[in-house]
Order: sequence, then structure tokens, then C-alpha cells
Amino acid sequence: MPKLTVGPYVASLKTSPALVRDRHAFLERARLRDTVPVVAGMPLIGLGGSCGKPAFLLPYRLRWTEEATLALEQVAREFDCFVEYGAYPHLKLQEGGQEVAAVQDWSNIAMVFVRPGYERGEELLVRLRDALAPQPDARD
Repeated sequence: MPKLTVGPYVASLKTSPALVRDRHAFLERARLRDTVPVVAGMPLIGLGGSCGKPAFLLPYRLRWTEEATLALEQVAREFDCFVEYGAYPHLKLQEGGQEVAAVQDWSNIAMVFVRPGYERGEELLVRLRDALAPQPDARD
């Protein structure tokens, strides 16, 4: 079988340390997830990794927009965190920089990873679910 060819795609989602707080650069990279690679008929649905955090499926598909990133940043402030925009956004504690959550959006699902030992983990999960929910179109 041939080697997987998704390496360049995955690399294109990442950024340099100098740009991890750049929301606009993140929004440009987020558009790359509008069409995901398919290998052997299977769509790429997420970046695994060594984080070991449980992922919770959001009950809607998430699209990163200016409004959604601003809502995410508001939730981060409520939990004394900042947002680091890498391949996907991470919430990190202002004090010490420990990652407590990450939000992944893909073509067919969205999920939130939450650090199991974070004392406000369930509260953060619920708050992210509510804050990132798509808003009804004003024309409805």
C-alpha cells in the first residue's frame, strides 16, 4: 500500500510559536478544514496526539468565524485562561499556561477535549457547548 499522503495537509494546520495567539492567521488555517483528505474512503476527522484528554462530542457542527472565536475568548477569560490558536484552539490557564481544554472542528463533527483533573472541567465543558452553539440566522 502507498504511504499516507496527509502529512502536508496536517502540517498546513499548524503554526509557529510566534503566531499561536494570532486569531486571524488561525481563521485562515481553519478554512483548510472545509475539505478534508480522504484515505481509502475514510475522512480524516481529527488530529490524535499525546494529550490524553477525553473528547466530548458537541451536539452541532462548528464553523470558526470571528464571532465564534470572540465567544471562545470570552469563555477563556471567564475561566482565567487565554486562547492559543494552533492547529485548533487551546484554552490555557493565565497562571502557568497549563492546557485545560481544546476545541476541534472537522467537516462532520466538533469536539471538546478537557483535562480530567481540571477542577472546573465540567463547568467549562458546558460553558463551551453553550457559547459556541450556532446562532439562528436573523432571517429565520
